[in-house]
Amino acid sequence: MPTYTDVAIVLRTHKLGEHDRIVTLLMRGRGKVRAVAKGVRRTKSKFGARLEPAMIVQVQCYEGRNLDTVTQAELIAPYGEQIAQDYSAYTSAAAMLETAERLCEDNEPQLQQFNLLAGGLAALANCSHDPGLVLDSYLLRSVAIAGWAPTFDRCAGCGDPGPHRAFNLASGGAVCSSCRAPGSGAPRPETFILLGALLSADWSIADASQQHVRAEATGLVAAYVQWHLERAVRSLRLVDRTPTITAEGVRP
Repeated sequence: MPTYTDVAIVLRTHKLGEHDRIVTLLMRGRGKVRAVAKGVRRTKSKFGARLEPAMIVQVQCYEGRNLDTVTQAELIAPYGEQIAQDYSAYTSAAAMLETAERLCEDNEPQLQQFNLLAGGLAALANCSHDPGLVLDSYLLRSVAIAGWAPTFDRCAGCGDPGPHRAFNLASGGAVCSSCRAPGSGAPRPETFILLGALLSADWSIADASQQHVRAEATGLVAAYVQWHLERAVRSLRLVDRTPTITAEGVRP
């Protein structure tokens, strides 16, 4: 069977039999791939610790009919080990990995998603910014890459330049008074500024934001992402990011 080598981020693992694991990988060149890692749960495994969530590795695999098989894994960045030392970073990383798995199709190249996730994990591992801000920025930018880019500085309905005071999930972000639908939220003006900064990765604005503004932005981000995924991101519950979602928007 043909073999290949690629750089991958470990998204998820689960047990297979007594000694093996099925590893879900986001590869730089091949997209999302599920592969069997044989013997990695044995104490003498040569690369079991490298195939943990949030690790970036160079893997060698051979193709199978249903699942590929990992034959070699070389560590590139031990982000998982570093992130696990901080609970906030760990839960943020878990939500990022789960979102990436949901957004990426099997065996479809996802270079932008790969680069975005790798950068987000590096920021968490290096404590570059508050973990909650890193998570929210990643969530907004990942859904934007997937084709659901929100708008915060103009009306998502008619395109009228802002600032606007209402936010509606179904419309795609900020809405003017004419386009505002029942059930739309009314975030603070500072929250819209923060959301725009997170989407554009303007960290000078994001890092200077106040906690109550971050909390409001967090609820909107979580609601927006789960609305478009059409299912809950379970890991978000670990970081208390599960707002009430209605058909029209975020319940105020």
